[in-house]
Formats: sequence, C-alpha cells, structure tokens
Amino acid sequence: MLTDLNIRNFAIIDRLHVRFGAGFNVLSGETGAGKSILLGAVGLLLGARARVEDIRTGEDEAAVEALFEIDEQMAADLAPLFEEGAIDFDGSEVLIRRLVSRNGKNRVFLNGALVTLGQLQAVTGKLVTIYGQHEHQSLLKSENHLKLLDDFAGSRSLLASYRRAYEDLRRARENLDRLETGERERRQRIDLLSFQSSEIAAAHLQEGEDEELESERRLLQNAEKLTAATLGGFNHLYGEDGAVCEMVDQAATSLETLLEVDSRLGEFAEALRSAQYSLEDVAAQLRSYSEVLTFDPQRLDEVENRLAVLAGLKRKYGSTVADILAYRDQIDKELTELEDIDESRAQVTARIEQCEKDVRARGEELSALRRQAALELAQKVEHELTDLAMGQARFEIRCSTLEDFSANGLEKVEFFLAPNPGEEARPMARIASGGELSRIMLALKRAAPGHETQTLIFDEVDAGIGGVTATRVGEKLRSLASEQQVLCVTHLPQVAAFADRQYLIAKSEVDGRTRTEVDLLDEQGRVREMARMLGGARTTERSLEHARELISSSVVR
Repeated sequence: MLTDLNIRNFAIIDRLHVRFGAGFNVLSGETGAGKSILLGAVGLLLGARARVEDIRTGEDEAAVEALFEIDEQMAADLAPLFEEGAIDFDGSEVLIRRLVSRNGKNRVFLNGALVTLGQLQAVTGKLVTIYGQHEHQSLLKSENHLKLLDDFAGSRSLLASYRRAYEDLRRARENLDRLETGERERRQRIDLLSFQSSEIAAAHLQEGEDEELESERRLLQNAEKLTAATLGGFNHLYGEDGAVCEMVDQAATSLETLLEVDSRLGEFAEALRSAQYSLEDVAAQLRSYSEVLTFDPQRLDEVENRLAVLAGLKRKYGSTVADILAYRDQIDKELTELEDIDESRAQVTARIEQCEKDVRARGEELSALRRQAALELAQKVEHELTDLAMGQARFEIRCSTLEDFSANGLEKVEFFLAPNPGEEARPMARIASGGELSRIMLALKRAAPGHETQTLIFDEVDAGIGGVTATRVGEKLRSLASEQQVLCVTHLPQVAAFADRQYLIAKSEVDGRTRTEVDLLDEQGRVREMARMLGGARTTERSLEHARELISSSVVR
C-alpha cells in the first residue's frame, strides 16, 4: 500500500509530505484547493506524460516520490520485473521517484535505480489503480474488460490451456505459409540450397580435420628448424666426440674406481649413471624424431590448399567444420520439404486441422464459461449500481465472436451501458462520464472483488449524487477498503464520514506565493471539516453537531 507521498515544486505545491494508512483514506477540501493537482502528481508515478508546465513557477525541477509497503503476494508478482531490470528489491518496499526538468532531462528511479518509463509503468501498474477523469481509466480500454470477466469467471487455467493449443496452431500455420511461398521463390530457394549442399558435400569434410591440418602445417613450415634442433640435440648429448653422455660416463667411472677408498662416493656415481641413462634415452628419442621429419614442399602446398577450401566454407556456412556439417543437415532437411512440397503441405495441413479442432474445443469451453459469467457479473453490477444512484442504468457484457481465433479466445468482450431508461446500450468507453466510470468500477469491485493492485484511488465517485445514495457509496468504499487500501477524493460529507482517516487539502498564500498543503485531521479538525462540507463556509454549532452525528452514525453502520 501507499504509505508516503512526497511532492516538491509541482504546480502550486511547494513541499508536501503525506503519510497514508491502511483502509479508507479520504481527501477533501474546497474547490480549487489542489485535489486535482495531487492526483496529477500521483499520475506521474504511474507513468503519465511529464509536462514542463507542471513545474512550479521559478523552479527548474519538480519531483514526486512515493513509498509502498508490499505484501508477500505482491512481492512475488513484482520480483520478476525487478530481476529483469537488475534492480534491488527486498520484497518489503518499493520506492519510486520521478523528476521533471525544464531542460527535458526527466528521470525515473525505482529503489534508487535509474529506469525507463516502461519499467516504471510495469511496476506501478501492479501497485495502484486510479478511477476518475484521467488517462488511467482502465474501464476505457476494452482489453481490460476481458481480464475483469476472466477474473470473475475463474478461467485462468482454462485460458492457459487454450493459449497452449493456440500457440501450436500458430506455429503450424507459419510452417504452411513458409511451404506455400511462390513457385519461383521455391525454385530459387531449391537452387541455392542444392548448390550449398553440393559444395559442402564435394569438400568431403571430416569433423576436426581443420585442427589437424593446422597442426601439420606448423610442422611442415618449421621442419628445417625442428630437424636442426633435434639432430643437434642428439649430437650434443651422444653423437659427437666429447658429448655430454660421454663426459657423464667418464665422471661416473672415476667415482666408481674410488669406492674402495670411500663408499660414500657410490651415491654420487649412481646418480651420474641414472642421469647418463636418462640423457641417452632423450638422445635416442631426438634422433628418432629427426629421422621422421621431412621438409615436403608438395605436402605443404596440399595442406595450404585444403585449409583455404575450409576457410572459404567457413566464411559462408559456419565458424567450424562441425557448424558447416550441421548447416548441411539443416538445408538437406529443408530441401526435402521443398522438393516434396505436396507431401509436406498435406502433413502440415493435417496438423493445422487437428490444431484447429483442439483450439476450437478449448475455446468453446472457455466461451461457455465466459458467457455464463458475463450474465452473472452484469446482474451483480446492476444490483450494486442501484445503490449508487444509477438504478435505472442497464449494464451489459457482450461477447462478440471473432472471425478467427485469437490468443485470448474466440470472442471479443466489451462492456456496454445504457445510463437511462429507453436508451440503447452503447460501448461504455464512449458515453460514461468520469463519475459514472468511478461508480461502475466501484460496483465491479464489489461484485467481483479482486486484488490486482494494493491501492485503489477513486476520483469523482460521488459526482452527481447525494443523500442516501452518497451514504451507500461511503459504505461500499469502506467495505472495499477492508481488503485493499482505498484513497478517495470527495466533496460529500456522507462519503467522508466512513473514512478511517481524513485529510484536508487547503490552499494558502505565503510571501505572495500560492501553495497547497495536505494535513491529516485530528478528531476536532475532522468535525470542523465535515461541518464545512455540510454547511459551506460558515460553520455553526448546529453544523458541528450534525458533523459529529454523521461521523458517529457511520462508525456503527
């Protein structure tokens, strides 16, 4: 839920810090005090377009910051978004900060990390929903109607099953489209793939041969140096007069003749003999190595030519011989499909027919559930609207069959509304006012409670109502607030009376500058504000007593 809201240099707000609590929070104040400005600041946190004119006169930058406490379920929903963006997230809080600058360098921060507007919207879309006359009216988007209906119908698992079948169908159709390319393109593709396959086949590739050839080329290129080094090593060790082995033998023999004089010389003589044998073994191996070395210019040319062939193939088909061979397997498979397109088309067409049957079967099951749920939800919403001064309104949920399958099912779902008797029901997004939209959403939340977001903000939910209806609206908002945090901007005391806490939005003039402030009202302050809402600018003892009675009566309801 939203716990803290900080606003700086936004419109006529200088510096403002508001702490909200759980349950039902009401914001009230005189017309023009800044309620719409406050909601505009919250709108920035939800990703609304930043405007330079929203920056307070004389300032270079405006800032809006909000702190949200997160429950376990919401933490689980948000965690993938934070992981994807490599943003710190402890699962308990989300801190959002948005800066609007006159130089156009606007910035958005999530838990201290600089993010894009899209990343912000993905997160805040799960945290807050605003209902009223602004761009965040989710009821104006028909795609949200289907989601609301599915949430009410409990069709999540059935929809997931349908989407899996639909994805199979989509892939099968794409395969058929690929097979049914124009005949000219098909022949061109066959010619190209045939040439590539033949070129690779003609090379008679052996996996790993490029590495072996590289090694052989190094030996051939350095044969003379290798011969000189190994044969020279043999001669120095053993082959020439005064070689190392001969000198070691002489030294060992000298020591051995003196063993009778001092037996301790035996250890040294033995070490020399061991070294002599090891050196003679190395000398023999060097001679053997030098004898098999040959400098063969013809073989070097053969290796160079083969490596050149492999390099040419690598430039075209893969970075290694294994990649080239894998590519040939791939194009040979495609050639088989293209050359036998009739058989391939028949197989894919049969696959499509089976997929279409599966999609239709799952889709019809989903549609039946949706249509039944649509009737039930519409009835419940109309019942709720009766208490919200819209008792004559007719609410419909229409499911229109699509010409083809879609990822979301076989139909389009849209809410229709006839606000007054005798009128034709029309798409709700075209005719509902801001106040009506807020009340319809309130009715939907009551009829199909959900927890898509932790915080709900209602603006103008009480537009055009009063008396008993206003009282019922207040009751419903308080009931809704038992499950989710609710913030409501209202001018009706009958609604405000049900609040867990009430905030006064007031405008004042300080040093020739207008500023807006928001204060949490204590018990006496709340009575005075309620009295103002009841009786206007002039507060009397009678209006104060009426305010106390209204608050008291709402508590026991």
